[in-house]
Amino acid sequence: MTEQDVYILGIESSCDETAAAVVKNGKEVLSNIISTQIPIHRKFGGVVPEIASRKHIERIMPVIDKALDDAKLTMAEITAVAVTYGPGLVGALLVGLSAGKALAFACDKPLIGVNHLEGHVFANFLSGEDLKPPFLALVVSGGHTSLLIVEDYNTFKLLGQTRDDAAGEAFDKIARFMGLPYPGGPEIEKLAASGNPKSIAFPKPLLPGTHDFSFSGLKSAVINYIHGLEQKGEPLNKADIAASFQETIVEVLVEKSQDALRATGLKQIVLAGGVSANKSLQKALAKGAEEVGASLIHPTAILCTDNAVMIATRGYYQYIHGERSAWNLNAIPALKLGE
Repeated sequence: MTEQDVYILGIESSCDETAAAVVKNGKEVLSNIISTQIPIHRKFGGVVPEIASRKHIERIMPVIDKALDDAKLTMAEITAVAVTYGPGLVGALLVGLSAGKALAFACDKPLIGVNHLEGHVFANFLSGEDLKPPFLALVVSGGHTSLLIVEDYNTFKLLGQTRDDAAGEAFDKIARFMGLPYPGGPEIEKLAASGNPKSIAFPKPLLPGTHDFSFSGLKSAVINYIHGLEQKGEPLNKADIAASFQETIVEVLVEKSQDALRATGLKQIVLAGGVSANKSLQKALAKGAEEVGASLIHPTAILCTDNAVMIATRGYYQYIHGERSAWNLNAIPALKLGE
């Protein structure tokens, strides 16, 4: 340890993962602790906010203690505390935010509020690739689908976003409709592996002339297709339905990303958010980027879903650029990218 080293304790509790991590100098992961609530919420078919909040309360301090222990550091050696303050479930956010504020205040450390979505983008700085702004980012999660330009480490320009359902939300809703367990995205991907992605021609919403997305119509088309077969008494090939549905979403994401790369002239695109773990999307987007003279960077699997490493990494760049949060920092459930 040197005086120049920066150790950021990251805390994340925006949904159903209680997470803490320590990252050194924005690059070296010293610890990454994630306590998932998936088994608890699976029987309800989705996240129950009140239950999520209560579980965060139980787990937040043990998770933070474990992150510090694994990093072999004490709070006295931590440079700053970075914590998610939005977007997300308000009760869940408040648990992590309260813990982060209390630790930072008690130990006389700077507090840095982190936008969860920016955290997902910054997970790509740990990919091992030589990533430097400006670059294009495609954020695809259960609550968000957005294209933005990362102009520098603290400046973001939103190009387009979903007008209704996010891609991950569509995955989850169709999975639930098909009787698949929560979380739905990985289950759709697993089922699609044995299906024919060209078997069903679902409508492909492209919204020409914009960089926006819309997936509610596609979701309705899949539901109507299934209803139609059921009414006729015809068998459902769930693997083909999953494969064709996934293929349609991937094609939309790739085509919109290609349009944005052409329009901006950028040569790198990063993939961020929970859906970035989807292997079909990774493969298709890498090929699509190459077709327009660009390259794709995406996080490792563990950093695709919600985690505190990405919060600590984003917090590091905020810290070195002099950003600090006031003690009255509050949770903002509907926080936008770049805010």
